[in-house]
Amino acid sequence: MATKIRLQRFGRKNYAFYQIVVADSRAPRDGKFIERIGSYNPNTNPATIDLKFDRALYWLQTGAQPTDTTRTILSREGVCLKKHLLEGVKKGAFDETAANAKFDAWLQEKNISLQKVKDVEREKKKAATKALLEAEKEVNKAKAEALAKKKADLAAEARAKAEEEAAKAQGESAPEQDAP
Repeated sequence: MATKIRLQRFGRKNYAFYQIVVADSRAPRDGKFIERIGSYNPNTNPATIDLKFDRALYWLQTGAQPTDTTRTILSREGVCLKKHLLEGVKKGAFDETAANAKFDAWLQEKNISLQKVKDVEREKKKAATKALLEAEKEVNKAKAEALAKKKADLAAEARAKAEEEAAKAQGESAPEQDAP
C-alpha cells in the first residue's frame, strides 16, 4: 500500500483551512485517512501550521510520499531537514549530537526570522491603526468646527431677531408715549 502525506480541505467557501493527513494514495482527497498529523491555515499572516513533528518524521522515514504543498510545509517546519540529518547519521557522515546541533541552530534561526515577520506585521497594524485614528480626529475636528460655526450663526441670528423684536417693541411703545 502506497501512502501519501497530503492535505484535506475544510472550512467555508473562500476561507479554507486544511488538515495534514497520511492516507492511502488511492483514497479521495477528503476521504478516508490513516492518521491526522497536523493542520495548516493559510488565512493568517504568516500561515499557521500545527504539526505533530515526531509522527510526520516517522511517516517520512516509513516511506510516505508528501504532495508538493505538503512537502513545502514539512520543509518549512524542518521535518525534511531532520530526516536528511538522520540519514547522514545512518551513513556515518556525522554523529547524532552534531545532527541535533545543526537542527537546533536551524530551528533557532527560523524562529528569529518568523519573529521578525510577526514584528513587521504588528508594526504595520499599529501604523494603520494610528493613521485611522488621525483621520478620525481630523474628521471630528472638521465636524466640531462646522457645528461651532452653525451654533455661532444661530446665536447671531437669534440676537438679531431679539434686537429686531426689541426695536419693534420700543417703536410701538414710543408712539404711545408721544400721543399723550
